[in-house]
Amino acid sequence: GLFVMMAGAIALFIPVPLAQVLSATGLVMLGSGISMLLALLYSLFLLATRPIVPAPIYIYEPDMISDSLIVAGFVSLALAIAILLEMPYPYWAAISCFIIIQGMQLRTMWIKQVHRLLGTLVGMAVAGWMLSWGLSIWGVAIAVLMMMLCIESLVDRHYGLAVIFITPLTIFIAEYGSVSLVQPVAEEVIRVRMLDTTIGCVVGLSGGLAIHSNRLRVPLRQIENWMLARFGQTTKH
Repeated sequence: GLFVMMAGAIALFIPVPLAQVLSATGLVMLGSGISMLLALLYSLFLLATRPIVPAPIYIYEPDMISDSLIVAGFVSLALAIAILLEMPYPYWAAISCFIIIQGMQLRTMWIKQVHRLLGTLVGMAVAGWMLSWGLSIWGVAIAVLMMMLCIESLVDRHYGLAVIFITPLTIFIAEYGSVSLVQPVAEEVIRVRMLDTTIGCVVGLSGGLAIHSNRLRVPLRQIENWMLARFGQTTKH
């Protein structure tokens, strides 16, 4: 969900001229095709090297609609606040909010919020240092590859350390091709990124409180049960 929302948010706030729509769509299709090919090869590798297990059975989880409404509402709120404040990169607020609100417990949300704020602060320093290198196109590609390897190795072990590399990675991916990141522009991108992250974290933590609020849960469950009954499905709580 995070990557779908991030792609949509970036596309929304970095408009493409009409003459470049086809070429931009082709680039997205190329990247998606490569990802699907790698996923296919990895799946075939797993089938060839591991025993076949029964396919999982997917059932409707209670409160799924309620949680979705809360998450969508607060992510939209974070984006709206960033737009009202006329932030130049408002999608960072929505992405930060979405990451924080995914925590299942309030303690998890609070820890993830602290990790994201501190990791973003250190990551901005790393991004400024890397932007001062004046990398070529191939240098940027290699830097993105190395940062992705670091993120995938760290994200399940320590989220805060992973965010240190996520911050420069997202700046390189989202901004490097859209603007010329000379030092003054890079400093502005980094400063605004920190403010957007703070807004997203605060709104995300508020959304986490709403998710765990029994007072709000009762009317949302009534709406959810009505919708399930309306479409011929029932669920038990």
